[in-house]
This record gives sequence, C-alpha cells and structure tokens, in this order.
Amino acid sequence: MTATPNKKRYSKIGVILLAYVAFIALGMPDGLLGVAWPSIRTGFSIPLDSLGFLLAAAVTGYTTSSFLSGILISKMGVGRLLALNCALTGSALVGYTLVPSWWMMVLLGVVVGLGAGAIDAGLNAYVAAHFGEGLMQWLHASYGVGITLGPIIMTLALTTLNSWRAGYRVVGGFQFFIAGSFILTLSLWKTRDDAPKESGQEKRLTEYKTPMGETMRQPKVWLSALLFFLYVGTEISLGTWAYSLLTESRGIAAQTAGFWTGSFWATFTIGRVLAGLFAKRVGSKALVQGGVALAFLGAALLWWNPSQTVNLAAVAIMGFAIAPVFPAMMSGTSQRVGANYAANTIGMQMAASGLGGAVIPGLVGVLARHVSLEIIPICLVILFAGLFVVFRFSQPQAKRLITSGQEE
Repeated sequence: MTATPNKKRYSKIGVILLAYVAFIALGMPDGLLGVAWPSIRTGFSIPLDSLGFLLAAAVTGYTTSSFLSGILISKMGVGRLLALNCALTGSALVGYTLVPSWWMMVLLGVVVGLGAGAIDAGLNAYVAAHFGEGLMQWLHASYGVGITLGPIIMTLALTTLNSWRAGYRVVGGFQFFIAGSFILTLSLWKTRDDAPKESGQEKRLTEYKTPMGETMRQPKVWLSALLFFLYVGTEISLGTWAYSLLTESRGIAAQTAGFWTGSFWATFTIGRVLAGLFAKRVGSKALVQGGVALAFLGAALLWWNPSQTVNLAAVAIMGFAIAPVFPAMMSGTSQRVGANYAANTIGMQMAASGLGGAVIPGLVGVLARHVSLEIIPICLVILFAGLFVVFRFSQPQAKRLITSGQEE
C-alpha cells in the first residue's frame, strides 16, 4: 500500500520540524557554559583558565565523531545515529551535575563533544541530501535560537534555584526528549533513506557507501574541509575578540560594546532566517561569495577605525554578512566534491570546523597579546580574503579552467 501525497507531505514536514528542534537543542549547551562557568569553577575550586581543559575535551570528541559520521550513517542510518547521540549528549550533560570531581566533568566533556559532532554532521548530511538551500539556512538559524536560549535557561536556574546544575539538567532532559522523538519517528527517517527510487533517479548523499580511505585521497575533499576550517575559525575569532578590541583598545564603553557584540549572535540568526527566504533564488555560490565579500568590507572598516560609530557598525555588518556562509557552503558540498564523496566530506568538514574554532582564535589571541589588540581586524581581513580565494578555487568551474589551461 503506497503512501498518499498528503501523508508524504506531513511526514516531510514532521522530519523538517524535528531537525530544527534538534538543532535548537544542539545550540543550547554552547549557550549554557559562559553563564555557568563562574559558578562551576567556584564549586570545584579551580582557576579561571581551567575552562580550556573542558573546551579541549569537547573539541576532541566533536572532531572524532563528526569525522566518522559518514561511516556511521552508512552503518546505522541517520535516524538511529541521531537518536543514539542525543541520548549520549543528554546523559553527559546530566552527568555534569552528578560528578564530584572536576576531572570527571572534563571526561564527560569528551562525551558531550562526541554526541554533538555526530548530531551536527548527521543532520547536515541529511538536510543536504533531501532538502534545498533555504531549509539548510533555517536549520542553522535554529542553532542560533538554541545558543540564545541557553544563557536564558542558565540565568533562570542561577537566579531562581541558585544552581548551575539545574540549567544543565533542563537541557539534558530536553536532549532525552529529542532522542525519544527520533526513536518514535525512525520509520520516517528510514523511509526517506531507503525508499525505492524511480528508474534513473540519482542516489541521495546519505545512500553512498564510499570508503573513507577513498574519500581522503581526493584533494578536492581536503580543499572543501579547509573552507570550513577557515570560516569557523574566523567566525569564532570575531565573536571572541571583538569586545576586547572595542573596549580595551578603542575606548568604547563596556555597556555599548557589550550590546553590539552581544547582539552579534542575534543579527547572525536573523541573517540566516532572511537568507533562507532567498537561498533558492540566489544560489549557494552567490550567498557565500557575497557574504564573504561584505564581511571583508566590514573587517576593512574595523581596521580603518575612523570613528566609534563605524567600529560598531563594522561588527554588525560582519555578523549579518557571514550568517548565510556556513549553511550555503554545506549545501554546495556535493557540487564541490561529487555526490559519492559528499556524506564523508560533510563529516570531515564538521571536524575541520571544530579544529578551526579552536586553533584560529587561539592564534589570533597570541598575536594580540604579543603585538597589539589592533592586530585583530588585520587578521580578520586576511582570513576573509583567504576564505574568498579558497572558495573560488574550490569551485568545479575554476578547476576545469585550470585543467584546460594546463592542457593548452
């Protein structure tokens, strides 16, 4: 008995909504930590910079699971992978609130990273395989909603219950709810993965079972991963160091600088929502090139530093400009590397994102410490320019032109 068109449509809507809610859940833990950290370090009697151990543990887990996500999807299917890792993440977040020692929390950070990396890469691969560029933009806008809700949840936990643990338990419980939702809808995910296709219809990205070793031998795959290393490193550098630059080097009042840099994620989310409306019409290539070019201009304005007003506007411009870049590059993965390598490549891209988010902001911080905070906008200009060049070089048309020129 075949499914009716209405049933198929409702199933599709249900899967989309669940994917969005899962990405909201993915963003929540990232929003909790900044607000909770003063209470966590006081409770465990550890120094301020101990946060680095927890972040390093999470990045290790995230990089590992996202790198292997293509293999895991081919073995388990998307639905089972997402259900398992949501439950894994929820268990580790609740575990944060139960362990008596700091080193145990750091170990659980690896588990949180493992779960988050698989969820992130799995959902990106699934949406890239089944849906259009607009829905990919909105998927990542959902992450912005989650990372905005996280601080609110933790603030309420601290002010009403005087406990950072309550905030983590709420978000951990939400992860269990999402895991249960994935289990209850396994048939929908499996149907979309395994449904027989009409003659001549192309396979979906998640249906290829290309060996990881074969994927890693493709230079275009590593070039695509480099895009995400550069982009996420630049994004995190901007979000991390803009406040220090504006207050400590440019003399802007802390409240004003805090408002503009704090609203960075809000304008970022708004940019992705708007990009989702026009993504199909504009195309992923134009969104990436236009966004990076505009962000480059914003970084140049920040470097120029003609006035405080321009400095604040430059931060806002960059936040809005880069909003569509990550999901648009994700949507274009199969065009860059080929459909048979796309699922594995998406996992590698997510792993590169984790590394870029850890390495590049750290290097920018080292330069700022040894040179000056004024090196930050210069670094942003160089990074945006490099990202634009690498993206142009990664396009199939560019590679064809290079090949034909060599043949001549």
